[in-house]
Amino acid sequence: MQNIEPLDIFPLWALLIGIVLIVLLSGEVGFRVGRLRARRAHETETPVGEMVAATLGLLAFILGFTFGLAATRYDIKRQLLVDEANAVGTTYLRAEMLPEQRDEIRALLREYVDVRIAVAVPGKLAEGIRRSEELQSRLWRLTVPVAIKHPNSIIVGLFVQSLNEVIDLHTKRLTAAVRNRIPFPIWAALYGISIFSFAAMGYHSGLTGTTRSLVIIAVALTFSVVIVLIADLDRSQEGVLRVSQEALSQLRQSMK
Repeated sequence: MQNIEPLDIFPLWALLIGIVLIVLLSGEVGFRVGRLRARRAHETETPVGEMVAATLGLLAFILGFTFGLAATRYDIKRQLLVDEANAVGTTYLRAEMLPEQRDEIRALLREYVDVRIAVAVPGKLAEGIRRSEELQSRLWRLTVPVAIKHPNSIIVGLFVQSLNEVIDLHTKRLTAAVRNRIPFPIWAALYGISIFSFAAMGYHSGLTGTTRSLVIIAVALTFSVVIVLIADLDRSQEGVLRVSQEALSQLRQSMK
């Protein structure tokens, strides 16, 4: 059901530690190669420094691009949740005016909101999606006879319209939160550029004969935290940057 990316097998904390270690290791390898190069051949440090600056600029660009992409999708997921809460609330209110089946439909809508809230619980995604679609089918089966029996009713027509919107928003939320992930080639480019950038920094330090600086640890940690934040935004059921279910929770309280 969910679009699984290769790096999803690692939890975010392991991803953070792994990225820090990899970029520090690449910097150390670059430093040793630079020291060896400085002993065996004469290489001017000025063009090397310019190339390192260009590589770091490219890394900053790809980081900004990927973060913007993830943040935009996160905002879309939040807006779709609010839209779904509004659509279900409208459908629930209109169901009270139906000439038939109003109590059964309203009970199913209350259960539907409970299921939609439970979908956000880690490990409950597949079951929640299956149950949501089952409830949608039951709601539709109850609505069809009412619509056929009262084809000219404005209330029934409005209810059918709002129920259609609820079903459509389920599909949109499913696509935005589960299937529309950051493509793996973008992740591969981000990780690859990060490794090469820190290797180039280490190479430049080794070539100039300077000692290893502890600042590289802070830089590596900073870049790694940003990358993990992007991964957090891209994952629906993991991390601290998950979409709040407050709109659905408030809707469910109003249905009591």
